[in-house]
Amino acid sequence: MEKVLVLLLVALAVAYAVPDPRGIIINLDDGELCLNSAQCNSKCCHREDGLSLARCAPKASENSECSAFTLYGVYYKCPCERGLTCDVDKTIVGSITNTNFGVCLDLGRAAE
Repeated sequence: MEKVLVLLLVALAVAYAVPDPRGIIINLDDGELCLNSAQCNSKCCHREDGLSLARCAPKASENSECSAFTLYGVYYKCPCERGLTCDVDKTIVGSITNTNFGVCLDLGRAAE
């Protein structure tokens, strides 16, 4: 009987030790606080302005405002969804200040 009880306790300990698929540092859902886009499931860590906290957000859809890819990993406007391109005029100052904004376009549809 003692062996069965010990086996049951070990099985319960292993079951509770399995990590949650949603992480604390990575695999963050939309709305959760982030420091870099690599942490988010959506790959967009978005902030409203320079003083706000960054949160994971969905990527920009077609005809929405967007940002080109930056090394900072935090965006004022999220990059485009897969298959779309951010049509933006890049400038050196905009690259430094993270203010190169454009519009998401489907180049395949635009060519028609």
